[in-house]
Amino acid sequence: MCGLFGTRHPNMRKQPGKPMQEVVITKEEAVFWLDRHGFWRNRHGRFERPRIIAKFHAAIGRDHGGYYVSQVNGDVREKVYFNHEDTALFVFDLRIAQDAVTLILNTGREVPLMPDTLYIQNDALYTVMEGERIRFAERGLMKLSRLLEDDGATCYLCIGRDRMAIPEKTSSSLHDNKRNDRP
Repeated sequence: MCGLFGTRHPNMRKQPGKPMQEVVITKEEAVFWLDRHGFWRNRHGRFERPRIIAKFHAAIGRDHGGYYVSQVNGDVREKVYFNHEDTALFVFDLRIAQDAVTLILNTGREVPLMPDTLYIQNDALYTVMEGERIRFAERGLMKLSRLLEDDGATCYLCIGRDRMAIPEKTSSSLHDNKRNDRP
């Protein structure tokens, strides 16, 4: 049988009492990556199957080695570090309540929007949460657009009676954002 990330395991069932093994694939060995818009790709192009795409997004984790996707097959944990063109985290959706916005990330995690963490860079909207750079994907940005105003010089987020300017940053004004381009 073949695991979701391409590794082969003859016995996919966990054997009682047997310790979990870990198979680690480096970024250099990975055959897929995440593009700057939040789409999974491989050498053949963009992934097309929604269930596989959702599984990959839900499996994203991060440790000292960077971002990876993982799954458990029997007594083997597959862990594949992957390249990403901009960031590995995206706002795919959001919920707007009266005076609060909840961001729904590509991983499925839901987090409150903290307006003071928003910024614009290279015509993209970002937020930062727990030191992680998160980009608004097209759908998330479209949903947020009803709360945005632009006077031609500045973009504002308007929630309730609050109107907050969203700063624009140049690439050189950011600290190392750990950009990880696909070679």
